[in-house]
Amino acid sequence: MNYFHYKDNALWCEEVPVTEIAGKVGTPFYLYSERTLKHHFRVFDAAFSGVPHITCFAVKSNSNIAVLRIFIAEGSGVDIVSGGELYRALQAGVDTRKVVYSGVGKRVDEIEYALGADILMFNVESSQELEVINSCAERLKKKACIALRINPDVDPETHPHISTGLMSNKFGIDIKKSLEEYRRARTLGQLEIKGVSCHIGSQVTKISPFLDALERIKKLVRLLRDDGMDIEYLDLGGGLGIAYDKEDVPHPSEYAKAIIDASKDINCTFIFEPGRVIVGNAGILVTEVLYTKSNDAKNFIVIDAGMNDLARPSLYNSYHRILPVIDKEREEIIADVVGPICESGDYLAKGREISRFERGELMAVMSAGAYGFTMSSNYNSRGRIPEVLVRDDQFFVIRKREVYGDLIRGEVIPEFLR
Repeated sequence: MNYFHYKDNALWCEEVPVTEIAGKVGTPFYLYSERTLKHHFRVFDAAFSGVPHITCFAVKSNSNIAVLRIFIAEGSGVDIVSGGELYRALQAGVDTRKVVYSGVGKRVDEIEYALGADILMFNVESSQELEVINSCAERLKKKACIALRINPDVDPETHPHISTGLMSNKFGIDIKKSLEEYRRARTLGQLEIKGVSCHIGSQVTKISPFLDALERIKKLVRLLRDDGMDIEYLDLGGGLGIAYDKEDVPHPSEYAKAIIDASKDINCTFIFEPGRVIVGNAGILVTEVLYTKSNDAKNFIVIDAGMNDLARPSLYNSYHRILPVIDKEREEIIADVVGPICESGDYLAKGREISRFERGELMAVMSAGAYGFTMSSNYNSRGRIPEVLVRDDQFFVIRKREVYGDLIRGEVIPEFLR
């Protein structure tokens, strides 16, 4: 459920017409519905109300501090993958005992920052990382709470670029070697073994891969407990998908029931790391049509948002539904929706049957709340676009549009070139 809807043939976000925001903020911009964000978080979190759990929102999916603050105020923790994400979460007021630090390439300074913040747990991805975290903790005279991120070799049946649980992926520790690595971790004096972690991928649209991974992880938990290790947390990651088009995706309550039913004997506090399922359909990208053109082969709709603003279509050939902000009778055509970037891969839709748009019209790119702004860049020296949050009948700019001066902040022409 989301709160983007048509009223008198105009697209609204909650109680605000999108045209009003575009007129005051300019295009392109990201637009989020606070009501939708809260609703999605509450539905996911409530689905696990019958078991001990911590919902740790995946900051990588949408890292704006206002968005993080909404979830933190609802009781959420965070899943982070960098020191920068930890900084953002701290600015948003996170309880550091609800922070889990994932990621395959943690730097020493980032590890020390997280230790200083007293986070709940590191999800460790390699044997060498164990040693580095132990050394950092020793230097800071702290104990580092850890879980090993296990690669269960389960196919999540998603796009290969967002699959993380196969042996061919860079993430995690081979499940066949995991007992040996846990025993090794136990010998390192500054580490405290707290749990087991697993994340198989993103935009997973079936429950069965999660259950396959869970079965393998449960066996490991039993082995570890038999070996005398107190496993308190079971981190099952995130990855539950959303409907971008016509995907038949599980509802969070269906997912939760399956997980709970399959783990009644495990006696752990669960950690979940939802991202896309919370924010994906809570945000849209609003863009203006700059030009239309045709040749013998194709129709093109040229917009003022590009692959630097929304990278997913270019990276994964991802589908985002495209709607007119003002709905009216329109001819349907086959067209490419393309941006201003000097790359042939700069498109938001390719060969799509779509309503005919005219120059100056506004277009809404749906389901853009996850991995939209967070993956954006300044390519072609284009300023990153604003983020706007609607609450009821008001809107708030929660990130300003970058101006030209922002593009060169931090750059210096050395003396010898002057």
